Amino acid sequence: MNRPITIGVSACLLGEHVRYDGGHKHNRNITDVLGKDFNFVPVCPEVKCGLPTPREVMRLEGDSVAPRLMTCHTRLDLTGQMLDFCSIKMRELERENICGFIFKERSPSCGLKAVPLFEGAAPELFTVGLFAHEVVRCFPSLPLEEAERLNNPQIRSNFIEWVIRYHRNRYVYE
Repeated sequence: MNRPITIGVSACLLGEHVRYDGGHKHNRNITDVLGKDFNFVPVCPEVKCGLPTPREVMRLEGDSVAPRLMTCHTRLDLTGQMLDFCSIKMRELERENICGFIFKERSPSCGLKAVPLFEGAAPELFTVGLFAHEVVRCFPSLPLEEAERLNNPQIRSNFIEWVIRYHRNRYVYE
């Protein structure tokens, strides 16, 4: 059976106006290059967990094992709201049969590698965004990448091959 290959993508990278400032981070390497081979499932954890656009800036604070998602000015703790959304979204992504995910780097929800973790005024450590952490936990072998790294043609090519291999292995017995 010839199934389309579907990957999850942080919605701002597809040009959706969902960022905290009402803007987007449209990435043409994703839409124009990867869009030729893959179907996209856009995900904006902040908007889908009920936050408005635009919204107050947020950051991760506290313990690296269990960071808290905090608004910077009003000091609201949105961790529970985000984790509730993540729990529901992981089941939805499983039904979507995604074969990869592209995240917005440094985002407190979607950053995969170097999200600043604050223990005071300045970042002390780096961690994974709350949503990205749940994707990694629920889909441990899923091909994952951050958008910024896909600007490198070799990394982009490797990611494409990884996603295609994952897709083939997933449906090898159909």
